[in-house]
Amino acid sequence: MKVLNVEATPNPHALKFVVDGRVTEGGSRSFETVEAAAAHPLARALFDLGAVRTVFFMPTFVTVSKDPETDWASLQPRIEETLAGVTEAEAPASSRPASTATALTDTDRELLPRIEEVFETRVRPALAGDGGGLDIVSLENYTLTIRYQGACGSCPSSISGTLRAIEHMIRVDVDPGLTVVSV
Repeated sequence: MKVLNVEATPNPHALKFVVDGRVTEGGSRSFETVEAAAAHPLARALFDLGAVRTVFFMPTFVTVSKDPETDWASLQPRIEETLAGVTEAEAPASSRPASTATALTDTDRELLPRIEEVFETRVRPALAGDGGGLDIVSLENYTLTIRYQGACGSCPSSISGTLRAIEHMIRVDVDPGLTVVSV
């Protein structure tokens, strides 16, 4: 798989590697630990480089975040070499389900599809542009819990500004009583 472009993200510890093949079958896939990546050859190979903290796949890019002490000048070429050694047939990871939220009340069950629509049409595309994404963890009593992925997972702006922007969007487009928190 050839790396077409390497893009900086708002997170100084994450880079987005745009590739010429498909990395997922659609949607996204996030690996937060070496253990989570154990069954996926490409994710495991990236973690095996050392200094890699998270790996995030979208159909046409991979976002890698690193530990703050490691210099991109030494890690980036090794990431590109690892990606180049993978064929498109070896790469696809199954994508995340639409939502991992469970045990929903009737009200939550009505709100969740509207929240997912806002996320799919407005939030996730914007985050993907910066090498990241998010997943819904839960929706309970008007509190929506999300988990950032990729470059967004350890980015200071996702913890404050982006979270407030998402909450505002959800309150305006879905229900003014909703609160959004991240884990």
